[in-house]
Amino acid sequence: MRVESNMLELGTKASDFTLLNTVSGRQLNLYQYAAGQPVVIAFICNHCPFVVHIMQRFAEVVAEYQERGIKFIAISANDSKEYPEDGSDKMTLLAKEYQLSCPYCYDETQDVAKVYDAACTPDFYLFDRELLCVYRGRFDAATPGNDNDVTGGDLTSAMDQLLAGKDIDSNQYPSMGCNIKWRNEAAL
Repeated sequence: MRVESNMLELGTKASDFTLLNTVSGRQLNLYQYAAGQPVVIAFICNHCPFVVHIMQRFAEVVAEYQERGIKFIAISANDSKEYPEDGSDKMTLLAKEYQLSCPYCYDETQDVAKVYDAACTPDFYLFDRELLCVYRGRFDAATPGNDNDVTGGDLTSAMDQLLAGKDIDSNQYPSMGCNIKWRNEAAL
C-alpha cells in the first residue's frame, strides 16, 4: 500500500535506541554511534519498489556524505515472518550487493519505527549534532513510474545546508513509499 511519511516535528530530539547491525553482527547504539555528529536515520527495507528504485543512489550518497562527517543508519522494521525477504540475513546480503557503507539495523520489535513515527519505506530523518530533527521526508521526487531522475536532491540539499551552518529550508516534502509491514499484534 502506498503511503506518505508522517513528518516528525522539526526540532524533535532523536530517541536513543540499540539495534542489531546486520552488516557487522553487533549491536549499535544511536547515541554512542552519533557521538556529536549529524546523523541520517533512513527507514528502508529490501523488497519495497520505492526503496529498490533509489537504493544505488542512496548507497552513493551515504559514502559521499560519510566522508563529509555525517553518520548514517539504515533501519528495516518490516515483519520478517510475513515478509521473509526483509529478514536480517537478507539485509546483510542487500548491504553487500549495494556496498552500503553504513549500518543496516533490524528493528525486530518495531519499537524504534513507532517512536520515530515512521510510516513508509523509504523514510528519511536528518538530525544535527545535538540530535535535533532538522529534516524529515523524501530522498527526492523520484518514484517508480515517474520520469524524475534519482538524485537524492532533497536530502542532500538539507545535508549541505547543515554542513554549511545555514538554516535548512522548512519547506519539506513527505516521502512516499510502501507502508511499513507491521506485525499482527493479535498473532503474538
